[in-house]
Amino acid sequence: MLAGGIAMYNNQQSQQQLVIQHAGLVKRIALHVLGRLPANILLDDLIQAGMLGLLEASSKFDQTKGASFETYAGIRIRGSIIDEVRRGDWAPRSVHKNGRHIAKAISEIEQRTGQDAKDEDVAKELGVDVDQYHQMVKDVSNVRLIGIEDAGLDEENLGISGENDGNPLKNVYNLDFKETLAQEIDKLPEREKLTMALYYDEELNLKEIGAVLGVSESRVCQLHGQALSRLKSRLSDWN
Repeated sequence: MLAGGIAMYNNQQSQQQLVIQHAGLVKRIALHVLGRLPANILLDDLIQAGMLGLLEASSKFDQTKGASFETYAGIRIRGSIIDEVRRGDWAPRSVHKNGRHIAKAISEIEQRTGQDAKDEDVAKELGVDVDQYHQMVKDVSNVRLIGIEDAGLDEENLGISGENDGNPLKNVYNLDFKETLAQEIDKLPEREKLTMALYYDEELNLKEIGAVLGVSESRVCQLHGQALSRLKSRLSDWN
């Protein structure tokens, strides 16, 4: 009994040391994720979620598996932060509603004309001026500004739902969706496609992308949101 108690105490001490030693890792990862999120997301909230991931990592780490604790903890910390971000819906209902209206307007324009819907056309379809439309797109973009490697640019991120849980063909469905998504991204207008590539592939933040494109950070956000809305409209058959 005494030996078991000593072992448990030593294990707890070891876990505490791991947490103390790697607390800085939580902040580094939180800052990296924060740089790719809307301004209203607080660093402290991300750090708090990351610390939960670190605590979980310290209790479940198995050094016999070969990976270093820092590598293992980094995965757990990032996962915990992203889970928290995805659980928190900071956008009002009107933003989600506008997102659906924008996607529908783009779809109708492109089906009617056979060409990429332009800003002016979408604004006219929605019955708003271009500035109002740009603000709507920016708000929609802020809801979804998170990297593919963190949250996955998938049905959920695009506002598309695939009712395939429990279906033995789910893996085939997911593979087909990703291939179709890649094809549709390649068909985006050049600036939108470049924005997606710089943001998701090169992991540049909005300010850096703006410097590359020679536009403001706000305009990059609009391009990102418009690209997502366009993809959502073109992938509507996956509902």
